[in-house]
Parts: sequence; C-alpha cells; structure tokens
Amino acid sequence: MHDNTIIITAGGIGKRMGGNIPKQFLLFQGQPILMKTIACFYTYDNQAQILVTLPEAWKSYWSELCEQYQFSIPHTLLSGGKERYHSIQCALKLAKGKFVAVHDGVRPNVSQETIQRCFDAAKNTGSGIPVLEVTESLRELLPDGTSKAVVRSNYRSIQTPQVFERSLLEKAYKLPFHEGITDDASLVEEAGFIISLVEGNVENIKITTLGDLTFK
Repeated sequence: MHDNTIIITAGGIGKRMGGNIPKQFLLFQGQPILMKTIACFYTYDNQAQILVTLPEAWKSYWSELCEQYQFSIPHTLLSGGKERYHSIQCALKLAKGKFVAVHDGVRPNVSQETIQRCFDAAKNTGSGIPVLEVTESLRELLPDGTSKAVVRSNYRSIQTPQVFERSLLEKAYKLPFHEGITDDASLVEEAGFIISLVEGNVENIKITTLGDLTFK
C-alpha cells in the first residue's frame, strides 16, 4: 500500500528553451532533468508511487533515455493532457496514496527538507505548499496604465511540490477547467479549502531557459 503518490508533470514541449528537444530531457549535471527530478522523490520515499505525465509523442524517446542512462527507478508513464489540469486529473485516477504531491518535472533541485515540510503540513492540515519570500521590489499594474508600489512582505512566490490529502485534491479536480487555474493550490482554494504554506528552498527553480541549466 502506497502512503504517498508523486505526480510529476512533464507534459510540456519547452518552446521557450528553443531547439527540438523538450526541456525535461535536456542534460542537467550530467543527467536528463526529469531523471534528476524523479530521483529527488525516490530518495525521499523509495516506496512512493511515482506517476509521470509526458507528451504522447515523446514516450518512446524517454524509454530510450532510461535505457541509455540505466535509469531504473520505478515509475508509471501517462500521456499528458491538453493542459496541465487535464494531465493531473488523469493521473489522479491512478493515484493510490493517502497523500499526493504534484511537482514540476523541471524542478530538479527541490531539497529533501522542502519535500518533508510539504508532507508534514499536508498530514497536519490537508495541504503543504512551498513558498519563498519575495526579495525584489514589486509594482502593481493599474487599469489606467499606471502602476503603484506594493508591500513585498505581503507576497510569496510559489514552488512545488504541492502536497495534499488525496481526497481533498480529488474534490478540487472535479471543478471545471478554466484559464485562471495557475497551480493546484489555486484550484484547491477555489474548492473551499485552506492552503498551508511552508518554507521552500531557493535552489528549487523551475528550469525555463538555457541559462537555468547552469544553476547549481
């Protein structure tokens, strides 16, 4: 019986990176990014159920990479949906764990401490979302085309994994899709549940550009 299910979303094709290879397959510290990401969660819990969403057209390429790099961590491949929402909705149908973590496939630097904090919060409150304090000044754009300074201490930047009780996340994903869904926490909040924030780690960036590949 799995206590934890990890859903790793890697359904994108990485247009902002350029090139022909989706960014989750690019090398990071000598290994494809997605492998590094999966390994983070296997290190945390080697009994967890790991579900990975990939574009259908790239499944065979991933299998070839696994053979090439002798990657043997157990995981189940699923076809990514039209939107991230649909990919996770599909993965939830296979989820067996009491707690479900949803993580971006291109965040290979999540720390074990961050993962632990997220699961601890979810066990206590139903959800655990890693965040960071905003260190740069922020301005709000106003309808009249001007802007105004806002108090940055009132804001947090959001990371993954976002961890929830599975039953809670399943209820949230019964809500219809709309463009305002930016992450799982926003959908869970829309379903009427409270979101618990925990400390993330600065290194846990989402690799988006080629420059990010040099991040240590």
